[in-house]
Amino acid sequence: MLEVKITDMKAECEVFFIASVEEAKDKELLQEMNFKDALFVQASKALYIKIDSQEKDVLREAASKAIKAIKKLPYRSAKVHLCGGKEEVQAILMGLYCGDYAFEQYKTQKEEKVLREIYIDCQCEKIEDIVYECEIIASSVCFVRDLVNTAPNEATPEFLAEVAQKEAQRLKIECKIFDVEMMKKEKMHSLLAVARASSQEPRLIHLTYKPQNAKAKVVFVGKGLTYDSGGLSLKPSDYMVTMKADKSGGCAVIGIISAIAQLGLPLEVHGVIGAVENMIGGNAYKPDDILHSREGKSIEVRNTDAEGRLVLADCLSYAQDLNPDYLIDLATLTGACVVGLGEYTYAIMGFNEKLKDQFEKSAVQSGELVAQLPFNTHLKKLIDSKIADVCNVSSSRYGGAITAGLFLAEFVRKEYQHKWLHLDIAGPAYIEKEWDINPYGASGIGVRGCVEFAKFLSEEK
Repeated sequence: MLEVKITDMKAECEVFFIASVEEAKDKELLQEMNFKDALFVQASKALYIKIDSQEKDVLREAASKAIKAIKKLPYRSAKVHLCGGKEEVQAILMGLYCGDYAFEQYKTQKEEKVLREIYIDCQCEKIEDIVYECEIIASSVCFVRDLVNTAPNEATPEFLAEVAQKEAQRLKIECKIFDVEMMKKEKMHSLLAVARASSQEPRLIHLTYKPQNAKAKVVFVGKGLTYDSGGLSLKPSDYMVTMKADKSGGCAVIGIISAIAQLGLPLEVHGVIGAVENMIGGNAYKPDDILHSREGKSIEVRNTDAEGRLVLADCLSYAQDLNPDYLIDLATLTGACVVGLGEYTYAIMGFNEKLKDQFEKSAVQSGELVAQLPFNTHLKKLIDSKIADVCNVSSSRYGGAITAGLFLAEFVRKEYQHKWLHLDIAGPAYIEKEWDINPYGASGIGVRGCVEFAKFLSEEK
């Protein structure tokens, strides 16, 4: 993680965010060069980044662009001149931290890192606290990116469980790991069916952060498909590439509880992750199978590639036994969500309009792009089954993100329906091109939004 220091020390180069060349000390040169985007002036050792406004999203992306440009220069230190108030400063810092990320775990020749320190010039109040918070959240985002990017031959369910245990030990929080026998006792037959054909045994991970005088209990549930081949409803080969990212929801939950624990928020927080691999074999679950979930409902299987919802059904059932005040699941659940909202936006679903609105506000505040998708009774009819309580896929190709959310709703008890949110993060979780403050590959999406929502809950009177 890039080291950011609050100091008036002189750095080897400087970074300025400017709306007009009139603001630059090298304005004549910038005018001569027809400055429009980004320019480094060798004589003054100043990097100028053009910004169209003081909007947080603009500043965040500009800072990410700045750190990438500085890293190409032969300097060990750079001074960044921050602009605006607290929210603008937070955006710039998040852009600097997250824009510095690179995943080089499998490269034999790694990029040489010359830049070591960033000095910030800022008059904002409580700047030390702002830097501390941004560093924790950004480090959690990058931690999740590393996990999601880890190849499936390494990142098995057991691997994910070991990572969770190590993180729990580091943070001094609780971690409970369920093996197959323990899940059988819990009657998690829906989850176990998905895992059955894999040589990698599934794990249920339960993390707990429990401070004194907690204001509320929040349970995050994550889909942790460490690899998804589609099962017997096999994916085409080009769709299988990137399926290591199907664990993004589960990885995000580890990052979320890690950030909340480090920030010391006055909330009791649980993370429940279903870590499973969906493969093929003679003992694979099949289309036409009837599964019996932990919640007691029967499920008709019509497509084994609609497996994430089967894992989450049992995880949500377990999570409700914890009696949460808020229940939030994160999952790369449907390609339909990507079709509807694009690659950069994730969906919020649920029954509580006020809760959806507040989460949307928190997510946008954090810099994540979200949109609400509405439940309705007509779409719910599409997951009816003639031979079981519910079918795992819709009878129509349309509205697939919503019908998947409505399937999960079947396993949320009536008393928790207004406490529950479903986040379909399929679009922005993993993209094979750089965007905003995110690199090629995993984005760590969900961490910033959920931590911002947790901050709101902890500040609520």
